[in-house]
Amino acid sequence: MTKCLGCGIKLQTSDKNKVGYTPKENATMCERCFRLKNYNEFKEIDLKNINNKIINKINKEANLTLFLIDFLNINEETINTYHKITSPKVLIVSKKDVIPSSIKEATITSFLKRIYHIKEDIYYISSKKNYNLTKIIDLIKNTKDLKAYIVGYTNSGKSTLINAISSKIGKESQITTSSIPNTTLDFIIINLDEIKIIDSPGFTLNNNIYDKKEYELIKKINPKSFLKPVTIQTKDNTRILIENKICLYPSNKNSFTFYMSNNINIEKIYKEGLTEANKTIIKIEANSDLIIKGLGFINIKKECQLQINTNYLDLIEVRPSLFNKENLNE
Repeated sequence: MTKCLGCGIKLQTSDKNKVGYTPKENATMCERCFRLKNYNEFKEIDLKNINNKIINKINKEANLTLFLIDFLNINEETINTYHKITSPKVLIVSKKDVIPSSIKEATITSFLKRIYHIKEDIYYISSKKNYNLTKIIDLIKNTKDLKAYIVGYTNSGKSTLINAISSKIGKESQITTSSIPNTTLDFIIINLDEIKIIDSPGFTLNNNIYDKKEYELIKKINPKSFLKPVTIQTKDNTRILIENKICLYPSNKNSFTFYMSNNINIEKIYKEGLTEANKTIIKIEANSDLIIKGLGFINIKKECQLQINTNYLDLIEVRPSLFNKENLNE
């Protein structure tokens, strides 16, 4: 049996409860991918220790790794994974079409190099708009083996990029694309004329704001269109509630600007704060970004003491703002 064209797993007809099952001997796609593609039905697969397996493989084999990162998923965890790759690599900021036009590529590049110590080249792409696809193809053509591994976290746009490159070259790709985590299960080799692309399973975050069965929330997190930052002015006793999960309670009047999918539910509430047993207080410096991993970030204008749910603390990072004067003036 061959591998599934959708997820890369080895096809098998003997056990319908195991990955790769298909009822047809001559099938090119497993039943899981077929049902996801045609009926939007998803069956979750747990890929144990997948991050280390991906890194070990590409560090041994790759002459070029294209690491895709979503603008909304730039944080210490995702960048630390990037730094673990020791083979030749470039960083690609995907989904350029959803980044607000007021945020310039040069601003993001300066920020990535200063805050996250990125030394390699940084590219920006939009698979939907065919933005910079030719540059990516040329990068692959300039490697000695005309081959590149494409890696990234769930929803970074790996499979969408591969399908876009395939289309631009005049080939058809059947790789399954979905906002659901772990759609790709194994490495998939795609031959495109003289170049070769290897798709990989997505890296996964250690923790997420959603439970594995909250498919509607998972879909909402991934923006489909241009981001429109939302600013909320807080007054005394104002709390901000995100998706009825994360509660933010600043100690003073403040301004919060949200950079996340516009489908995410954000509301101001006026009621008692978090209980002592369920809150952690974080000190926020003026003009800082509060990151919620996997969701996006919030620019906070004024210094404050911020109360937040302790049970979501693993998702939270605070960093110097993308919009600080030093970064914008470089």
